[in-house]
Amino acid sequence: MTNTDRFTSVWDAIEDTPEEAANMKVRSQLMLQLKSHITNSGLSQADAAKILGITQPRVSDLMRGKINLFAIDALVNMAAKAGLQVELQLLDAA
Repeated sequence: MTNTDRFTSVWDAIEDTPEEAANMKVRSQLMLQLKSHITNSGLSQADAAKILGITQPRVSDLMRGKINLFAIDALVNMAAKAGLQVELQLLDAA
């Protein structure tokens, strides 16, 4: 990397391909929104686990940002169980 290299996202900088970076961007946004929802709702990890249909240790992994442990489909399912609406927007790559 040179001093002139600029990235729009940390994922663009650290992932090997644009496809991997795009996947990580989606996963990170889903995780951030789920974490925010759990925190703002005042849910304990045990209560969040019941709502999301997962174990408390899995909620702990989510809250600690262990992104490598979560696939997009699992995160979308958790968001739906939490009563969140997931929307997808595709844009032309610049």
